[in-house]
Amino acid sequence: MTFLEFFLEQLETEAITTRKMLSLVPTDKFDWKPHEKSMAMKTLAVHVAELPTWITMVLNTDELDFAKNEYKQPPIQNTEELMAYFEKCLIDGRESLKKGNEATLDKPWTLRNGEQIYDASPKRNVIRMSISQIIHHRAQLGVYLRLLNIPIPGSYGPSADEMNF
Repeated sequence: MTFLEFFLEQLETEAITTRKMLSLVPTDKFDWKPHEKSMAMKTLAVHVAELPTWITMVLNTDELDFAKNEYKQPPIQNTEELMAYFEKCLIDGRESLKKGNEATLDKPWTLRNGEQIYDASPKRNVIRMSISQIIHHRAQLGVYLRLLNIPIPGSYGPSADEMNF
């Protein structure tokens, strides 16, 4: 199995739980956040949904410089639009992995903000990190949902809600 095949398998596996979690985000709680330093639920959910596109970015570029690329969150208005956006981003990441060139995975990719370098790693490591970011931020979203008393799905087995604890 190649790295690209492995990453595709991982993306597809994580998409199952990610889809379940995103589908639970209530539109009427888009502005809610558990702490003043936390992202609003909509901001976090949209970030989870868009993360598969980071795979495409890594495969097709050599860096992301936040100083040169202003982030604009897409105008998601409700849970249905959030789900459609996730599916679009998932297709993007999936197709990029299918078309990717294994030989490019050892090339460096840099995450920076102007002169400040946050990370410079081989592309394969950054793709792995992108999938890990999906998992990490999805877990944060699960905490948000839990704090709102919304039953959450299990990720790698049943959740406490599914076990009737």
